[in-house]
Amino acid sequence: MRDRSKEGLWAWKQSENNNRMIALQSAEVPQGEGEGAIKLAYFGGSCFRITTPAGMSLMIDPWRNPPWGSWDWYLYDFPQCEVDIGLSTHAHFDHDNLHSLHASTLLDRLVGRFEFSDAVVTGIADKHVSDSTHGVYDWAGLTRKLTPMETVPPDNWRSFDNSILVVEAAGIRILHWGDNRPNPPDSVWQALGRIDIALLPIDGSQHVLGYEHVDAIRKRLNPRITIPHHYFVWNITHRASTLLPPDEWMATQSNARFTDAGEISLSVSEVKSEENLALCFGEKVAFDPAAELARKSEVGGA
Repeated sequence: MRDRSKEGLWAWKQSENNNRMIALQSAEVPQGEGEGAIKLAYFGGSCFRITTPAGMSLMIDPWRNPPWGSWDWYLYDFPQCEVDIGLSTHAHFDHDNLHSLHASTLLDRLVGRFEFSDAVVTGIADKHVSDSTHGVYDWAGLTRKLTPMETVPPDNWRSFDNSILVVEAAGIRILHWGDNRPNPPDSVWQALGRIDIALLPIDGSQHVLGYEHVDAIRKRLNPRITIPHHYFVWNITHRASTLLPPDEWMATQSNARFTDAGEISLSVSEVKSEENLALCFGEKVAFDPAAELARKSEVGGA
């Protein structure tokens, strides 16, 4: 039997420190909509790094492989990253790898409001999607058949909870949906408020949201920009994940484009000028997959 008392975070081994956070907490915070830009970087899966005009970095939903070890979703471990704040929307392996981050602050399944430097993060408690009959594979139905896990609200297990996250910086409000159900109660919609950029799980297998769900969410929130995540990337994700690329959905959008890089800069004026844009990183990520594959080969061959 595993001794769980010896498991836990390994931050005590990290060589980094709080110096950046100390500097940020004493710096003057811009008021209102800033003139600077936010940076948005994609790391595959559902993982994004947001960098505010003040230079504070927030990473949401870093991924890892399933802990049971019988099969993998990813071709290698999550790349080493130093960030100021790490966040996770829910307790699933492809979203909860906070312990791998070199981070000063960790916010796991945040509910409520966190404010620091020039950013405000709001976590809204709701439920993970539990009906996947719309998808290519009914993975939620299989989970109920093959495990004792209760997935259906309100008496679901913890891993079928979800916190929707809204990050506000420079007057831009960025929504990370996580794997939330498509039909939360009115109180959740009211709490979300105005959304400028919506990060939604969109892939060709419709693993989390069906295309009709995506349409309904966009209609309800009216974001200026919608960015897909939780999709297959050939040099990051195993085919065993059953995920597919977002290309099919992107092809149906009248106002759509792919980014040229794994990190983009967005000014307030740029975001406010967009209308119903579908913006996708595709296979562009903010790290070098080839280097990670090589590193895994070196470790495996050692």
